[in-house]
Amino acid sequence: MTKKGKTLMMFVSVSGSPTEKETEEITSLWQGSLFNANYDVQRFIVGSNRAIFMLRDGAYAWEIKDFLVSQDRCADVTLEGQVYPGKGGGDKETNKTKQEKGKKKKEEGDPKSRASKENNRARSQREDL
Repeated sequence: MTKKGKTLMMFVSVSGSPTEKETEEITSLWQGSLFNANYDVQRFIVGSNRAIFMLRDGAYAWEIKDFLVSQDRCADVTLEGQVYPGKGGGDKETNKTKQEKGKKKKEEGDPKSRASKENNRARSQREDL
C-alpha cells in the first residue's frame, strides 16, 4: 500500500530459452489477462527472455506479482529488489534478495561465523541466580 498512486516497475523472466518473439507473445497474453482483470499494465521487452511490466498504481503490485508467478512459463518476478520464483522456474529459494544470497554463500564457507552461531544458542537447563 505504500506504493499507492506511484508508478512501479517489475521485471519478469520467461522460462525455457524463448526467442524474443516468443517472449513477446507470452507476455502479451499475461498483459491481456491483467487488462481483462482491470489492471493497467504496460509491457516492455528488454531481452530474449525478460520483460518489464510497468504499473501506473503500485498498490496492485503484489496481486499482479501473485498472478505472474502462478503462470506456467514464468521463471521469476523481481519486485522491489526481491526475486520471487515462478511456477516455470527451477529455483527453490524464495523471497531472497541478491545481497542475502551472496551473504549466505559467504557464511557457509566461514567456520568462524558457524562457531559463533553454535555458541549463541540458549541453554536447555535453567540456571538459578
